[in-house]
This record gives sequence, structure tokens and C-alpha cells, in this order.
Amino acid sequence: MELLPYHEDVSPGTGGLPPRAWCAGSDAAVLSLKGSWRFRLSPCADAEDESFAAEGYDASGWEEVVVPGHWVLQGHGSPAYTNQMYPFPVDPPRVPTENPTGDHLCRFDLPDGWPDGGGVTLRFDGVDSCAKVWLNGTPLGDFKGSRLPHEFAVGHLLRPEDNVLAVRVHQWSSGSYLEDQDQWWLPGIFRDVTLLHRPEGAAGDFFAHASYDHESGTGTLRVDADVPGRVTVPELGVDIATGDSVTVPVEPWSAERPRLYDAVLATPGERIALRIGFRTVAVEDGLLTVNGRPVLFRGVNRHEFHAETGRTLDLATMRADVLLMKQHNINAVRTAHYPPHPAFLDLCDELGLWVIDECDLETHGFTMRGWRGNPVDDDRFTPALLDRAARMVERDKNHPSVVVWSLGNECGTGRGLAAMAAWIRERDPDRPLHYEGDASRAYTDVYSRMYADHAEVERIGRGEDGGPEERAQLPFILCEYGHAMGNGPGGLSEYQRLFETYERLQGGFVWEWIDHGLKHPALGYAYGGDFGEELHDGNFVCDGLCFPDRTPSPGLTAYKYVIQPVRFAYDAARGTVTVTNLYDVADLSELSFEWTYQADGDVPSVSGPLDVPPDLGPGQSVEVKLPRPPEAADAEVWLHLSALVCEETDWTALDHCVARADFPVTARPPVPVATGAAPRRRGYDTGLGPGRFDARTGALRALGDVVLTAPPRLDVWRAPTDNDDGAPWQPDTRYGPLWRSLGLHRMRHRLDGVESTDEALTVRTRVAPAARDLALRTAYRWTSDGTALTLTVSVTPEGDWQVPLPRLGVRLGLPAAYGYAHWFGTAEEAYPDTNPAPRMGRWSSTVDGLHTPYVRPQENGARADVRWAELRTGHAGPGVRVVGDPAFWFTARRWSTEELDAAAHRTDLTPGDTVWVHLDHGQRGIGTQSCGPGVLPQHELRVAPAEFAFTFSVAEPVR
Repeated sequence: MELLPYHEDVSPGTGGLPPRAWCAGSDAAVLSLKGSWRFRLSPCADAEDESFAAEGYDASGWEEVVVPGHWVLQGHGSPAYTNQMYPFPVDPPRVPTENPTGDHLCRFDLPDGWPDGGGVTLRFDGVDSCAKVWLNGTPLGDFKGSRLPHEFAVGHLLRPEDNVLAVRVHQWSSGSYLEDQDQWWLPGIFRDVTLLHRPEGAAGDFFAHASYDHESGTGTLRVDADVPGRVTVPELGVDIATGDSVTVPVEPWSAERPRLYDAVLATPGERIALRIGFRTVAVEDGLLTVNGRPVLFRGVNRHEFHAETGRTLDLATMRADVLLMKQHNINAVRTAHYPPHPAFLDLCDELGLWVIDECDLETHGFTMRGWRGNPVDDDRFTPALLDRAARMVERDKNHPSVVVWSLGNECGTGRGLAAMAAWIRERDPDRPLHYEGDASRAYTDVYSRMYADHAEVERIGRGEDGGPEERAQLPFILCEYGHAMGNGPGGLSEYQRLFETYERLQGGFVWEWIDHGLKHPALGYAYGGDFGEELHDGNFVCDGLCFPDRTPSPGLTAYKYVIQPVRFAYDAARGTVTVTNLYDVADLSELSFEWTYQADGDVPSVSGPLDVPPDLGPGQSVEVKLPRPPEAADAEVWLHLSALVCEETDWTALDHCVARADFPVTARPPVPVATGAAPRRRGYDTGLGPGRFDARTGALRALGDVVLTAPPRLDVWRAPTDNDDGAPWQPDTRYGPLWRSLGLHRMRHRLDGVESTDEALTVRTRVAPAARDLALRTAYRWTSDGTALTLTVSVTPEGDWQVPLPRLGVRLGLPAAYGYAHWFGTAEEAYPDTNPAPRMGRWSSTVDGLHTPYVRPQENGARADVRWAELRTGHAGPGVRVVGDPAFWFTARRWSTEELDAAAHRTDLTPGDTVWVHLDHGQRGIGTQSCGPGVLPQHELRVAPAEFAFTFSVAEPVR
């Protein structure tokens, strides 16, 4: 048998200590080795010998890198992104000769007062992908498993001063075949490196078992420990020996009420602070329950990512993630596709999130070989798989937030996964197992799918999906859905309705939390291909609910209200609202409720409290009487309902909005059509009310003193979203490429006639793409009452249209000075399937503020259900007013659709001399076809005859 070097050997490592529990609260001495380390990069694994690790080696001529960190983000080489393709030839366990290798040296002294005696452990929390370690010239061992901890005993090698830690890190190793995880390939020592003093009698490994009996209201605590000691919980009056059990009345831990009890594990040499959360997880009667109640995951997948530091995250960033999740009603995290930094789980315990903790394992690239040679079905790799499972479970087993273990992601099936499942079940029988890739559910306790469409999910909810009988008895989750790439995702509210209808459907996890755009001086944020990669998957790495700087996207805001834990239903006839508590565990005592009536007009808004019982329990509803709405004869009135945080919390501020809903109270008054004035020819122009038209073409040139840069004309094209373009492997029709092949981005406008009568100016056109026999016969009929202009657009299709339209409306251009917008409609970006709880009202923004800065530019920024919109030269300056009949989508931006379509990065967009205004009668939905189902039928924009109208007038300055 060929003897392979350690980085290609399938062994998980040599020389290390057994895995053990994460401990953040010990009173033993600790020394962090983070900081500036000496660094040398070599092009291959054996380009340099190991003499750099010997004592006395002079590394003064080396570069420096910050540890923790990735060397490719510090000027040494470049990052690369692939989704599933291995960026090297697939020949497990061998890797390329070209294997960037980073040698690291850290010199350190022990601090004054460092204890004598005992032992010392050197801990690495994360190194990508393989490391060999020396201390003071003595080899300690090597390891693989990038997102997992590894420890070495080093007490016998330490000296008070001038210690030298040497670490050789290889980018590629046999472990790389287990880490094909749809993210940037980023080598380096990217998590903490720490020296931990281990006094005589220090605690070794320990396992805190804290169950809850929901019938008796008691918790049972037992802490098993390698070293005997005592466990005290002062608040509960508990003082027991390790290994003993005690049952006492407690408040249970849940994601909604994360009750923790401070405890201490004391051994002869160490005191460890514990945070105990009592809870019991079970699969009972086909449902996943916590503390006897089924839970509904309102979840998100989370890679660890920072736009400047990659997978190196500080505590503040991790806390920011958890707070943002809580503030957006997210109650669960799947740690895709590896265990996170352990401090993140501490925050989940403290602030309250259900966690599916996923093992550091994915072999997705083997799909390109039909799973031939898949390591999870190769017995040579089984020890490495078991090592990864053990390191995850042992590190994270004391976190109450971890309610499910996941074997990994997209690994096919095989004997190695079965061995992992068997080991985990024996070690921790109190948590269920998850793995999406096993259709038989032979080694999992939940039925999990990713990107199943709505119809399939409903069949599963009804129990009509077929499959093995054993699977039919399992709870179901969507471990990935709602692919949040670019504009979107769409269709989430329809999924949520299914989750709330069928008990077996226990929610899902949107893919994913954050766009992985790397900060770039020229591009804004870079994605796959921007670093010259040979193979890459483009901006598929930017598919998050947050932008790379953690600014929430419209998708995150929409998801917040899709999954909001309170439902409102308005009964106009009875003048009541029904409030339903959708929490799994909590009552509504932390929330206050308000109503507001708002009118589109001069009628002032009125508000007041809504009397909802604070003890309204999960699943319960109450009907509450509302006051009479204000009288508003000539204006429509809307009811706005909201649920606000009314108690101090550790995750948000008072009055934070948790849930909301808007309902129309009175109908919109009829929109008057401007008529009565007659067109008048003046040389090359035709005048009609405030409008000045080109007499030959009928194009509107000016409205009052406002000279248009482009006249209104029919528009059907939008810069395709990532979901419009879709993914090649998705079964639904990919309309983005089809639209482009049909030529919808280059429609020709043929003038068929201009007619002027005493009543109207009518322009008849045919709008069609070259080389096709499809067309939209379009008539523009202009009328005026002398002060306003009404444009009635009539559209009649010609030909066999087999595709929906991206949009249907008119586009016009105003001078750049008209850069401030006011409108009555939805506050946020909204498309037919992306904004389930729009805030209706009067809003204002700069035109720049209307733009949504997706990492790859695409259609964005539309406001829906707009009654009227104004573009002004300032907040109160003069401008143009447009009133729609019916309501319309309103978009304004400083670049044309063509420029938006051509842009690859944010920095490609440069403001011009025009504000481009879109007034759309219809918009197609967004869907999730970048990796999921397309647009649902009810959100398609089918080609059909249409008529819609806009009334234009001059908006006078506001005094």
C-alpha cells in the first residue's frame, strides 16, 4: 500500500487529545495566542522542509498575518468560490501538487503569575484544512476537520519565555473531500488558538443532562464528569455530586423563553460556570416536540461569514447576527454546513434560538460522478467521519439550544453516515438526528427535504407523498427553502400557510442568512470569478437575507412578517379584529397592541391601544372590538395593527414591532379622468392642458415647465433577477433567458398613427421584438381638463404568447433634479409574491433611497399598490404628480433598465442626467428559481388585453 503524506492520509489526525465539551467559564488560567504571526506561503506541500519549526530558526524575513484569519484575505493568494465543484481533480484521498501551504510562527511568553504545576492544553478551534503542529521544536501531531476543535497536551514543553509555536497549514488535504460546502475556499488558522492551564484535579469532559417534565413542571439535572466533583445551582438550592440526579421545580428553556440557571461544576482543581437550560426534545406521535409541545421552525441557514475577514468572526458580529434574527422573528438556525464558533451557541442559549447543529461534512462534488467514490461510502474515510461526529457532539452537547444533530449536508448515502448515526445515538440518545440526503430515513428521526415546491409540501402535509411507511411517521421540515439570492425570495407566505395548516409540517430554514460578498475596492463586493478562478459559480455565493455588511435586505424584512408570531384578521362588518397567538410556548405578555386609522388625504391619523389579554396562550385567539373609523368622504381609510415589545428584553428595544397587518376600511374613491380640453397645434408641437407634445410622433415633451428626458411609452422589460434567470438544474421554465431570447429587452416601437380630436390626442403603436411575430398593439389616449393630463393605455396582444411578461406599464424620464419621491402605497420594496404584510401609507424618500443595492444589480425597488406618486426637486420642491387608476407599481432610479441589466457589480451603476420612472400596471412575481420552484401561477403576469390610466399634473412647491 502506498504510504501517503499526512495531509493526504485519510486519518483524522495524530497526537491530539480526545474531544471534550466547550467551556467558556473556567477559573483556570487562559492565554490567547491571537495576534500577528510570522508567515511564509509556499506553492506546494513539500516546497519547504520542516526546519522552520526547529528552535532558533530565523523568520525575521517572513511576512506577517493576523491570527485568527485567512491568508488569502491578507494579501497572500486569492479566495475561490464553488458551489459543488471541487476546485481540484477528484481522486480521493489525493490532492494536487499545487497545494498552497502556509507556515506560521508565533513567539510568546507565559504571563506573570502563570500557575506552576498541572498541565497545559493547546487548543485550535478552527484551521482550514489540515495542520501540523510543533512547540519549541517538538512535533505535537497533525489534524483535519476545519470547523472543529483540536487539542494537544503541551505542559511538558512550555517554558516561561521565548516559546515558539509552529504550524504548517495546507489548503488541500484528504479532508477537503469532506468539506465541499458551497462557500469560499479560505485556508488559514481562522478561529482562536488558546493555551489552557489544566490544574491538578481539573475537570475533564462533562455532560450536563437537564431534562424537563412538562406534566409535573420539574426538571431533572445530572452532570456526568470525568473528574468527580460537585454541582451547585444556588437559585434552585441544588448541591449534588457529579453523576447524581436531582429533580426540582423549574422554569423550562425554550427559544421563546430562554430560561437559564447559573450553576457551578467544582472539582478539586477547577471551577466551571455552567448555564443550565431544562428542556426535553422528543419525536412523539410523528411530531418533533420540546417540553411536550410541537415546535414550528421559523428558521434560517447560517454560514459563518464576514465581508472582510471571511469565516473569522468576533463575538460582536456573532451577537449582531443573533439579535438581528430575533428582531426578525427567526426562532431557529441550521448551522450550515458545519458547527459554528462555540460562542455563537452560547448566544443561542442566552437569547433563545432552536439550533440544528450540523457536522462539518459535505461531499456534494461527487454528484458529478454519480456519487462514485463518495467518501461517506468508503470505509477508509469512516474513522474521519466518526471523528468529526464526535468532535461536534462532545464540544456542543451542553447547549440547551441544540435540539437536533445533523450528520452533514449533501453527501449522498453510505456506510460512514450509518456509523456516524449509530455513534451519536449511543452517545446522546436525547436529541433526534437529521440528514436530508437519506430518502429512506434509515438513520434519521425527521423527514427533511430541500427546495420542495408548494404542491409537494402540501402532499407531505396530507400524508399523500408515498415513500416508506417508516418515513410517513416522521415529522417533516424543509431544511432549505426560499433561496434568498438577489431580489426575493418569493412565495414564502404560501409555504408558511402550509406549515400552519398541517401539523406534520414543522417549518423550514430559508437559504441563507448572509450574502458572501467579499469587500473589494473596485467592485464593491466580489463574488465567484472576480479573483480569476478557473472554476467558479459566480454570484451564487450571494444568496442571503442580509447584504454582506449585515444590512437587512427587503427579503429579510418580508420574511419577518411571513413568520410573525401573531396573526390579525379584520372583520369590517363587525368592526372587530381577531388576534391569534402563533407562538409555540409563550403567551403575549411581552407585547402590547395598537390600532391606527390612516387616510389618504387631509384627515389626521388616529391611534389607540388594542385590548388583547396578555395571558393569551399559544394557539388561542381573541376577538377585540375596534373604535369607529374616522369620517373621510373623499379619501380611503386604512387600518394598521401592530404588536410591540412592551417589556425590557436582551434582544431588542421597547416598542420594537413584532407583528403587523394593514386592512382597507373604506374603498378608494373613484379617480377622476381629466377631460374637457382640446388639443391645439402650435407649429411642431401640440398643446393639451399642461402638456406639450411632438406634433408628428405624439410623444409628450413637457409637463408645464418640466421638460421630459424621455416620453412615456410601453415597457415590458426588467433587468432579470437571479430568480428570473433561474438555475440550470431547476425543472421549471427559466423565463429570464427565454425573455432575452425572444428579444423582450430590445422591443421596437412602431408608430402607426397620431390622431387629434376635440376630445383627445391618441397615439397608436405596435410594440414588438425583432425576428418575432409577437406584438403588443398599444394605444395612448391623452385627455385633459386644462390643468391635468390623463393617459389611458390600451394594450392588445398579437401572436401566440407562450411566456409571461416581466412587467407591463410605461416608462418615462425626468431631469436628474427631480430626485425626491413621495407616494401613497407600500413603504418597502414589494413584488406580487414577496411582501406579505405591506405597510400602506404616505411615504417619502430620495430616489437613491428607493434603490435596493443587490450585490449583482437586477430589478429592484418597486413600491406596490401605489395610488399616487410625486417626483420633486426636493422634499418640498416643485415636481410632477401621477395618480393611477387602478393602483400601480412605482419605481424610480437614476439609471435605465438597460444600464441596470448590463451591470455586474454595484460600482458599475453610475447616475446619469435622468431619473427613470416606471409606472407599472403589472409585475411578474419573483419566486425562488435561483435554487427552488419558480413563480406560483397566481403571481404570473400573463399576456392579455389590458387597460390602465395615469393622470399627470404639476406638483406645486409645498409652502
